[in-house]
Amino acid sequence: MSDPDRPQTLAPIVVEGRNCWRVERANKARMIVDAADYYALLERLMAGAKERILLIGWDFDPRIALIPDGQDKGQSLGHYLLRLAKDQPKRDIDILRWNFGGLKHFFVPSIVIMILRWKMTRSISFRLDSAHPVGCSHHQKVAVFDDHLAVCGGIDVSSARWDTRDHVDDEPRRTGPDGKRYMPWHDSTMILSGPVGAALAELGNERWQRATNKPLRDLSGTGENWPDDLEADFNDVDVAISRTSAEYDGREAVRENEQLYLDMIAAAQRFIYFENQYFTSGAIAAAIAARLDEDDPPEFVMVMPKTADGWLEQMAMDAARVQLVRSIAKSRHGDRLKVYVPHTKGGDPIYVHAKTAIVDDRLLRIGSSNLNNRSMGLDSECDVTIDAALAANKGIEPVVARLRESLIAEHLGVSSADVAASFGRTGSLIATIESMHGEGRSLELLDLVAPGPLDEFIADNELLDPTSPDAMFESFADRGLKKSWHRGRGWMKRHRPFRRKAS
Repeated sequence: MSDPDRPQTLAPIVVEGRNCWRVERANKARMIVDAADYYALLERLMAGAKERILLIGWDFDPRIALIPDGQDKGQSLGHYLLRLAKDQPKRDIDILRWNFGGLKHFFVPSIVIMILRWKMTRSISFRLDSAHPVGCSHHQKVAVFDDHLAVCGGIDVSSARWDTRDHVDDEPRRTGPDGKRYMPWHDSTMILSGPVGAALAELGNERWQRATNKPLRDLSGTGENWPDDLEADFNDVDVAISRTSAEYDGREAVRENEQLYLDMIAAAQRFIYFENQYFTSGAIAAAIAARLDEDDPPEFVMVMPKTADGWLEQMAMDAARVQLVRSIAKSRHGDRLKVYVPHTKGGDPIYVHAKTAIVDDRLLRIGSSNLNNRSMGLDSECDVTIDAALAANKGIEPVVARLRESLIAEHLGVSSADVAASFGRTGSLIATIESMHGEGRSLELLDLVAPGPLDEFIADNELLDPTSPDAMFESFADRGLKKSWHRGRGWMKRHRPFRRKAS
């Protein structure tokens, strides 16, 4: 790997119009890890909003308690929103969620009753988003307050998401609305204020207008809603916003998230640390394999769930992940890719839903996009990225390193200082993790169990994870993991110069 101490002038990885929609200033920004912290913050942000609360998501469950007490006494989100509407009736509360995923809610009487109560409340608007091709989903997780403060990341305001960073075994508060316990859950998002918040508000307004054919009303745009006691990780930094959306209704496809992943892989010099739910993109895997065929490649560490959530997802995603990781392992330095699964102190696997990436401690990316085909060109996605090579972001590397250390420390059950010291000695993420994992809370290597014939067939032909809406209707001869792999290989050959430092 490259010498981290060698003076270098790095070109920005984020480039407006290439791999991101906009680069805008954040007055303040902070990474939020796991839903316990986010939900508690969300309750405060909604209460503090003066003119509008805009919630956009893949899922939205009004039965959950933002601050559960473990005894079924926490106030439900649905009732909390009704109280907010009563206390301040002139404040808009606009909620947009994916239409197909929302169909299941119509079979739950308590949810239907709550939605009807919302419908009868003038200041609350609840809408379903169907403005996408057949087979696509609205997967963004964005919340905007008064058009100047926003949250963007991977955490849904839904059931079976709440958990603390301790991921305690037998946590009584980790109980769904149905009274059933669910597995430990790891996730991440980012809160941002200032012009970048206004840009995310613009994105939300556009999405709302597409889904409802009506724009949101104009706001005064005054006020700063950042909580006084919430310390920012970053101040006055430029943030890139990257999107994914399929071609639909006269609008061209947007694949900024895929391009940014490829550019990150091409530019990495020492390592990329990923936390992600899926790894099924043949193009992304091939780009990693191409780097690992070089003489001195970076390390790639992935923290992922043991299995996908749900039978269909396991059939589609787990088999493809195994095949891609095994293919990458055949590279000259295939041992510089490691896939780990976090476990609780009691040894149970923790589900990883986060979509976080850190490159060389110079770039931090948090969003909704997974390392799968759907997030590259099918579903609607939104990620935010802070790149130290942008002029306004000079000197943020120690902050990015601190955040990376805190994530690894969380998974290993050790202190951030211990992670920093080990990485300082070894210069290697893999060596750091391998030297510190042990009994109980730990990161364990993913067991690459060979898929069965049906799983392999589904994975090979990307039946449930197509690369685009059109790919869903292509013949098997025109689609599949191998074709995606070759596309990624071809891209890396054409863009080798992008990896090098700026002159």
